[in-house]
Amino acid sequence: MQKGLNEKLEADYVRPENLETAVSALAAGPRVILAGGTDVFPGLQDRPLLGPVLDISGIAALRTIDFDGSYFRIGAATSWRAVINADLPPAFDGLKEAAGEVGSIQIQNRATVVGNLCNASPAADGVPPLLTLDAEVEIASTSGFRYLPLAKFILGNRKTALETGEMVSALRIPSTSTTGQSSFLKLGARSYLVISISMAALRLDVDKAGMISTVALSIGACSEVAIRMERVESALYGKPLANACERITQDLFTELAPIDDVRAPAQYRREASVEVVRRLLAGQQRYFASEAKA
Repeated sequence: MQKGLNEKLEADYVRPENLETAVSALAAGPRVILAGGTDVFPGLQDRPLLGPVLDISGIAALRTIDFDGSYFRIGAATSWRAVINADLPPAFDGLKEAAGEVGSIQIQNRATVVGNLCNASPAADGVPPLLTLDAEVEIASTSGFRYLPLAKFILGNRKTALETGEMVSALRIPSTSTTGQSSFLKLGARSYLVISISMAALRLDVDKAGMISTVALSIGACSEVAIRMERVESALYGKPLANACERITQDLFTELAPIDDVRAPAQYRREASVEVVRRLLAGQQRYFASEAKA
């Protein structure tokens, strides 16, 4: 019986060396896509991984971070640790800070940025900073590639826009969205290894007069999907960074739709989000003040 089970598992497990073989396997029928496995295996608890599996961890081309002059491209099998170690502009600092909050170091070595998105948790650490970078999702199938803004890829709690026979092959960040400096802040019951109560990412740039010339703000864990805070962005754009914290008031956060759960009541999440954004802005004030002195 064990021999028969092993033969079935071997027949249902595919680990290709290139993307073409991977999408061909998906075209033949649905498969569980395995990269780092840090979401898939905990979800099994003590059960074995049965059924058709597509392991993309062997595709070297999906484990790279590249820049072609127009886009930064993060492959679907790229780990969080690879992002932390990559030589990227300061606009990616918020993504790197989020990477440092994704579980333990061991998890960061295995877990992938794209897997975090495809899991589509409302509290996915990678989504807010990637939203501030206007990230696009590269989706592959035997028909070729299609591209979706990240905001249109995640549709809800555990829901994405992937269709039958498709897989995410990469993330693309346009170079036009990598100006300025970014930061990330996560509030939870403790510092690490915890699902957040609120999290925010902010990308910001200022002109020579100290006026905010670029601003992108996103908040996660306070709605079914992390969102860009357009009302807050409008309140900050073109204004002095020096008094930006004073402009952050709770009435600007009506776009959020937090819930009551075991971690925090909805009202606390909304109030906490206001404070998290103020702290991010205070950090940006210190950053740009030090840059001006340099």
